[in-house]
Amino acid sequence: MAVTAQLVKELREMTGAGMMDCKKALVETDGNIEKAVELLREMGLTKSAKKAGRVAAEGLVKIAFNDTHAEAAVVEVNAETDFVAKNPEFVEFVEKTAQLAMTKDSDDVEGLLKADYYGEGTVEEVLTAKIAKIGENMKLRRFTHLNEEGVIYSGYVHSNGKIGVLVGIKTDASYAEIETVGKDIAMQVASMNPKFVNETQVDKEWLDHETEIAKQQLLNEGKKPELLDRIIPGKVKGILKEVCLVDQKFVKNGDLTVKAYVDEEAKKLGKAMEIVSMVRYEVGEGIEKKEENFAEEVAKQMGN
Repeated sequence: MAVTAQLVKELREMTGAGMMDCKKALVETDGNIEKAVELLREMGLTKSAKKAGRVAAEGLVKIAFNDTHAEAAVVEVNAETDFVAKNPEFVEFVEKTAQLAMTKDSDDVEGLLKADYYGEGTVEEVLTAKIAKIGENMKLRRFTHLNEEGVIYSGYVHSNGKIGVLVGIKTDASYAEIETVGKDIAMQVASMNPKFVNETQVDKEWLDHETEIAKQQLLNEGKKPELLDRIIPGKVKGILKEVCLVDQKFVKNGDLTVKAYVDEEAKKLGKAMEIVSMVRYEVGEGIEKKEENFAEEVAKQMGN
């Protein structure tokens, strides 16, 4: 069967593969478009496997909620370049995956990858197909699903999806009633990057480490060792005010702490509000970006 330009166009629209790949697949399958699709899928898997070694440190963070905001999820999907992170198809994939994340436990990335992606296959299969089509390594890195009794969730996505925040507020109020407060707090978390909600949630190992650093700083400043027990409690209190969300100065009004702001708004509303949880994702945090020699990379590609 003759391979016509129209047939190549049809296959390209069906698969998203390159024009020459489509033509080659049709030639090899004697113009059988169904076999050509299968061949391209096989080729796609090979290509995506080759790209899996590349560092995916760009990408997007997206958040999702159920109708009442009593349930929420945040997800990070990585790509190699910021250009792909802005691709509408990639953006849609991350948004839909965030919705699916509300059906899984927050540490079960493998479970989410095996979830049905709206009848198109599993999340992993759809992601693999997009790797082949777009031509970059992509990775579902992590997600968190929040669903605590009596808690309403708010969120904020900052800087073109580079930072995403969820905040949980324990309250009898509806989401509509606390929407402004919730967004303000989520923006605070995005901006100030607190480590803990309050002192009761502070990790002891982390605090012990910071206390030792503070002691060494005081000794380096010439403070006498016998005075440290008197000075350290105040230093630790200062550290906690910086890293605990509720004790931070409220960005929108430096005269108030975050807790004071929430209490003030709760009093106006006539319903109690307490910040009980937060999640902050920043794209690529903790990923070591691989530095490539451009000339070497070009030489490698020319040699293939």
